[in-house]
Amino acid sequence: MSRKAQLSRPALIALTIGAIGVVFGDIGTSPLYAFREALGQAASDGLTRYEVLGVLSLALWTLFLVVTVKYVLFLMRANNRGEGGVLALAALARRALGWRSRTALVLGAAGAALFYGDAMITPALSVLSAVEGLRTLPGGSHAVNETQIMLITIVLMIGLFAIQARGTARVSALFGPVCILWFVVIGGLGLWHIADGPGILFAFNPYYAGEFLVTHGVLGLFVLGAVFLTVTGVEALTADMGHFGLKPIRLGWFALVWPALMLNYLGQGAYALHKLDAFAAAGRVFGPNDNADWFFLMAPDAVRPLLIILAMLATIIASQAVITGAYSLTQQAVQLGLLPRLRIRNTSADYAGQIYLPSINWLLLVGVLVLVIQFRTSSAMAAAYGIAVTGTMVVTTCLAYLVVRHRWRWSRPWAIGLIAPFLTLDLVFFGANILRVVEGGWVPLVIAACIGFTIFTWVRGKSIVRTFEQRQSVPLADLAAALTRRPPERVEGTAIFLTGNPESAPGALLHNLKHNKVLHATNLIASVRTTDRPQVDPDDRCEIKRLDNNFSVVVLRYGFMESPDVPRDLAVASQAGLLSVDPMKASYFIGRNTLKADAEVGMPIWQDRIFMFLQRNASDPTDFLRIPPGKVLELGEQVTV
Repeated sequence: MSRKAQLSRPALIALTIGAIGVVFGDIGTSPLYAFREALGQAASDGLTRYEVLGVLSLALWTLFLVVTVKYVLFLMRANNRGEGGVLALAALARRALGWRSRTALVLGAAGAALFYGDAMITPALSVLSAVEGLRTLPGGSHAVNETQIMLITIVLMIGLFAIQARGTARVSALFGPVCILWFVVIGGLGLWHIADGPGILFAFNPYYAGEFLVTHGVLGLFVLGAVFLTVTGVEALTADMGHFGLKPIRLGWFALVWPALMLNYLGQGAYALHKLDAFAAAGRVFGPNDNADWFFLMAPDAVRPLLIILAMLATIIASQAVITGAYSLTQQAVQLGLLPRLRIRNTSADYAGQIYLPSINWLLLVGVLVLVIQFRTSSAMAAAYGIAVTGTMVVTTCLAYLVVRHRWRWSRPWAIGLIAPFLTLDLVFFGANILRVVEGGWVPLVIAACIGFTIFTWVRGKSIVRTFEQRQSVPLADLAAALTRRPPERVEGTAIFLTGNPESAPGALLHNLKHNKVLHATNLIASVRTTDRPQVDPDDRCEIKRLDNNFSVVVLRYGFMESPDVPRDLAVASQAGLLSVDPMKASYFIGRNTLKADAEVGMPIWQDRIFMFLQRNASDPTDFLRIPPGKVLELGEQVTV
């Protein structure tokens, strides 16, 4: 039965409320700064009524083409068994490409690297924008200075990251209602001002968007780069699809989020036109210094403090969604072998997706604080935002082509015909944002480059180690036959040898025979495999092959969204009668090689040292595989990388 058929109306409503709170938090807070930044770019040489309509038309059509058409209607269909996001799409493309899957892996790694830049900038920009609303209070521009706004933002950020270790299961129940209130309020504010200037509805005419771009040259591209801020956070629509499902996300977008965003942008445009008319009546030209926080100024003075508080709550929720997204993406990257093993803690006994990664949490916090201190204002930081998002979109569209062409098996002309318009749109936005590199756009590129290089170094280093192990390996069948002819000394108990290749004798087994000269009564060769699916059905988890009286091979399969638990799943197999061992009484043997840097072999010496640092600081395999540490023996040898 499909998920759609299984959803009752109460379940659909509950999932939709949850999706509104988690999925749309980032894109829902973009009205705080997107229109202001776009109008500020357009006002660099004075502002006219047609330019306001042109900027607003660009914003409305960007929401329609990028979010509604590309993501909600198309990309959400290209999911990996209900899971979305750049790495899930990469895994789906790898399955379709087979041996040619390196292209999909490289694209997935690039998209993941760019996402981390987004994960650092989103909390800093959104919360800073909300706190800056304090300056729109009567007398606030004099009472609250830039340093105080920074300090308040820093305190909120430290508090947000500090509570991550406690999990979000309890507070997440408030996300949906708070965000629903947020969208109702911003939509109502916009509707109120549209009534004062109904002429703003002409912005729905795409002529104004096209005319603006044609007549403004390079300035039009700068404005387009700022307009793109209206769709920041759109990747969350696919990344969180596995948590809520396609239908609840689509329902939330069409029923509440999209209408509220359009109404608010139209209201901000109507309010800006009202101010423009006031400037014209006074004989003044509206310049860049006259641009303002239109979002907060739309609200009456009496209710503006409440709006600022609500904005702070909404931006904290948006930040929370990006932070948990970074946790999930990292877990996927670890499972797919793109990053070293990291310590992963489950913060909820009821929800497997509620995880916490201490190292990622504190690295993100350091990055966020550096950004806040470096840029100081949301306007300065906005220039850095678009490049990470547009870069991820370009990668996502390329992966979508691989899925359409090789997974859905469309012909090349039809696949190109479908993807080319989306890719063209992405490249136009990416090009517009590249123009702002010197203004701060270099920041996410540097972050992405660092993450990408880390991924490359880890994958390359592991490949060298794996090649060495393969050269030293002995086929398990040959070893079993040799031990049958010349049996070694046997000892009581069960030995479980962990290996990445169950066809070859594990290095730990060979070292145990070489140095200890014994073989246990029962020996399992266990291999943990990560599939290109989000989850693996429990019935398909364990595959057992009895080699002879000495050895049995056990392959445990996990999805890239799952955390391995070897003792638990071996116990399940034993309870089902597939094995006759007690995993909690067994001894676990793990191969751990000592790395040695060598400038003449493998990678350059400086890259060797980076790989060795990553290897030393990786989570212990006993933690990653949930093996009791008191039952583990590690054996290995020296490997030159």
